[in-house]
Amino acid sequence: MYVGRFAPSPTGPLHFGSLVAATGSYLRARSMGGCWLVRMEDIDPPREVPGAADAILRALEAFGLGWDGAVLYQSSRIEAYREALDTLLADGHAFACTCSRKDIARAGPPGVYPGTCRGKHGLPHGPHAIRVAVGQASIGFDDLLQGPVKQDLAREVGDFVVRRADGLFAYQLAVVVDDAFQGVTEVVRGADLLDSTPRQIHLQHLLGLPTPGYLHLPVAVDGLGQKLSKQSHAAPLDPTRPLTAIVQALRFLGLAPGRELLEGDVTDAWAWAVSQFDLARLPPRPALPV
Repeated sequence: MYVGRFAPSPTGPLHFGSLVAATGSYLRARSMGGCWLVRMEDIDPPREVPGAADAILRALEAFGLGWDGAVLYQSSRIEAYREALDTLLADGHAFACTCSRKDIARAGPPGVYPGTCRGKHGLPHGPHAIRVAVGQASIGFDDLLQGPVKQDLAREVGDFVVRRADGLFAYQLAVVVDDAFQGVTEVVRGADLLDSTPRQIHLQHLLGLPTPGYLHLPVAVDGLGQKLSKQSHAAPLDPTRPLTAIVQALRFLGLAPGRELLEGDVTDAWAWAVSQFDLARLPPRPALPV
């Protein structure tokens, strides 16, 4: 059975870019006759806004985006991440790293870890991150919208962090563990996360977890080409006027809703959208202006 998911971070209210990701994953799941799950990625307390998680869920309900089952909160899954990390360490696939950002920047190409702490044994007493060794891994996969993707992890990324120096687990590890736990068969999300997918596939291989399919939707950008996000102060969605934003999101994803959709209700709008959803209609560009 098809299982999809929408996994927002509670760092602020939903905005149009969030709605595009939710819409694409929802329509894909419903058009496949499958389940659509909601997972709250609340494992980065310094970035989280109090009350944002509840506000996101209320907004999804106001927009008629009903999910299946209970919401999974990543904050309840810390022990599962710890077990996965212990497995990586025990199998020799991970190591402690005491490098600062300045150390890394001085030692090699920007954004690529130079391997300074690789090969050291044991865990230091002071603050340290845990990194996964990539070896000579070259990861390729076929994205359902963006096409073939290939990444030489050693040359383009380097050994990457799975637990931060402040003790918090990194997105790359948590998302892999939870997608497997929830039985997600396909990940539909924004193309801003396309570059991180090979790292996740590498982790899936190391942990013996299944690799889902991937479909990376175009990211909504403003007139300056900046991704709509909480960091760029994207306007929050107005839950009192859901149809206007829904129709805009459907058009962004290549569907052609008529003005009559604005005269109905959200249930009718989603029923129409599910019946019309087709991967061939999705714009393949990784970013599109709103």
